[in-house]
Amino acid sequence: MDLERENPLIWPILTILQSASQSYKVHHLASELRAQGLLPDLDTDPNKALFKRNFLLMNALYQLQALLLPEQWLKIQSLDIQLVTHVPANLTLILERDIALRRYYLDWSQFETSTEEIDALFTSFWTQYAHVAGDSLHRLDKSQALKLFELNSDATNNDIRRQWRKLALKWHPDRPAGDASKFREICEAWKILR
Repeated sequence: MDLERENPLIWPILTILQSASQSYKVHHLASELRAQGLLPDLDTDPNKALFKRNFLLMNALYQLQALLLPEQWLKIQSLDIQLVTHVPANLTLILERDIALRRYYLDWSQFETSTEEIDALFTSFWTQYAHVAGDSLHRLDKSQALKLFELNSDATNNDIRRQWRKLALKWHPDRPAGDASKFREICEAWKILR
């Protein structure tokens, strides 16, 4: 397990967070770094490129969190990244709860992973954060979900999966032309069709 490599995003992230008046979502932080030219596409496969950007970002956040303790606390949740001046009283509990995720992102060998593993990770992530990515929308039925996916009623599971990947990449908020609202709709349709 390679844990020793320092991530070049650590210090730019610290600068961004120190100047922030509110917390960041991971995709907003990624957009800020991309706008500064610090987080380029790192693979020709769009899923892998998105995974690698996210991996580098999360790796840098966890490295930074360790560097700042015990003077400051870097709260790391995918939908809430925040530099806090007071270390929480339940720090040990928080660190234990997040240990598997922290270990994963601090292990550089995870950076090069297979497309299948990336698909499984994305599915797991959006299942875990379903309350954010779609549950607040009105419930779609299967025909509405297929229409949103631009598929006919005889679409196969492979057709649905292929279209999910295409639309998720197109509308993901980390993408240059991404749209968070449209992405939530796509996530809602995916939950119904999968």
